[in-house]
Amino acid sequence: MLEIERTCLVVVDVQGKLAELMFDKQELFKNIEILIRGAKILEMPIIWCQQNPRALGETIDQLKTLLEDDIPVDKFSFSCCDDEAFAERLKAANCKHVILCGIEAHICIYQTAMDLLDHEYDVHVIADAISSRTEKNKQTAIRRIEWEGAAIGTTEMALFELLSTAKHEKFRDIARLVK
Repeated sequence: MLEIERTCLVVVDVQGKLAELMFDKQELFKNIEILIRGAKILEMPIIWCQQNPRALGETIDQLKTLLEDDIPVDKFSFSCCDDEAFAERLKAANCKHVILCGIEAHICIYQTAMDLLDHEYDVHVIADAISSRTEKNKQTAIRRIEWEGAAIGTTEMALFELLSTAKHEKFRDIARLVK
């Protein structure tokens, strides 16, 4: 189970023209925004990555404005874990659970999830907050990631799992996000 104090959110490569090519992009962008807002409400660490921003462009404005307090990790490897700055931020976050969202499901999300599992993190991939250019690539990635041992969930599932109870002091704030 996800625990607020031991969980971080990782937002992967939602950038430029590539982001605009994603399958079901409006749901993708909305759910990543909800996850970011939820993590901020719950005061969880957020690690934000960009794949080669000179070539692919920067993170889309809808998300970038929510993340402007943080500096992105600009990376070239497909797995976030292969980047030293990412590894340092993950270690500093002192988390056991990692929530993954972003693009592309069958490349950067998949490879990051595999490396996190290899490093014994509890990985939660949010199915309605990841995508690929094609639905087939997205669905294949979800099946493979789950088969390899990561948990698959949804935006609401993750946020309410973090709360654990309707008595949580941030329950109303989180409930408002998903309405």
